[in-house]
Amino acid sequence: MPSATTRGTIARQWELLKGLPTNGLGQTTTELAQMLSDAGFDVSKRQVERDMQNLSEAFPLDCNDDTSPQRWRWVQGASADLPGLSSTEALSLRLVEETVRPLLPASLLQALEPRFEQAARKLDSLDEKATVNKWLTQVRSVPAYQTLLPPPILPAALANVQEALLADEKVEVDYLGMGAASFATYCLHPLALVIRGPVTYLVATASDYPDVRLYALHRIQRAARTYERRNKPVGFDLDAYIATGALQFGNGDSFQMEALISPSLARLLAETPLAADQRIEDDRLTATVLDTWQLRWWILGQGDGIEVLQPAALPGTSRK
Repeated sequence: MPSATTRGTIARQWELLKGLPTNGLGQTTTELAQMLSDAGFDVSKRQVERDMQNLSEAFPLDCNDDTSPQRWRWVQGASADLPGLSSTEALSLRLVEETVRPLLPASLLQALEPRFEQAARKLDSLDEKATVNKWLTQVRSVPAYQTLLPPPILPAALANVQEALLADEKVEVDYLGMGAASFATYCLHPLALVIRGPVTYLVATASDYPDVRLYALHRIQRAARTYERRNKPVGFDLDAYIATGALQFGNGDSFQMEALISPSLARLLAETPLAADQRIEDDRLTATVLDTWQLRWWILGQGDGIEVLQPAALPGTSRK
């Protein structure tokens, strides 16, 4: 186990690495010593000089010899986080990169790009037999529904919607509603972006209406920032909104469903229940479910494996 002296040295040097600038002329050892002192370390300027010499052998640090006194900084493009990226951290970044890209505005992605690139370099530098690289070839996320290709989204429209959302601004869009023959212009108040399968939706209100609705990004032909403050419904919470079943195209209502189900569907639902209060007795299913179109599509997808007894308004009722 490391001694107290060793632990103190590691803590001090890590603080140095975190405090070094990534741009500008850099900092002198006197300034770095003062920074450490402010952080609670009792250290001399001479000790900082030794630390910087040692650290520069292991990390991409730049010492500017053209100035007097010398100044230290990270090499351009590096930071205290990136050189210390572990294999597991690199793996995590690689696995989530494709998920977060559609959600983040360009300004935030720009800040993350060095991390993504560092993760790729880290993984590429490992032996092909390394456990982490094996993991990348052995882990996949596969949807449990018919795969559909994502519709194309206009990059300029996406960027303006993301920036407006980030800045809490209204955005003017030309939108082609489902079944509409032509585009209509709306002034939207962005609240969130949500990816549902292959489609990305903007959660927003329109004009002065309080109703929260979904707008598919691929149906936006034009989006222009207004630089005007958006209106946010009082008490709006994205997670609570999703919990109402809005992304399953429901109205927030729930009911108890009763149905006769096949043995194979009973086994499936025993492992992955429809609801927390689900009960299966013999071939009879009861569960409290949200009233959504997603539920109706699911019922239709079961074919003869389900016969809905209640409520009568659901598909698959009274097949006999």
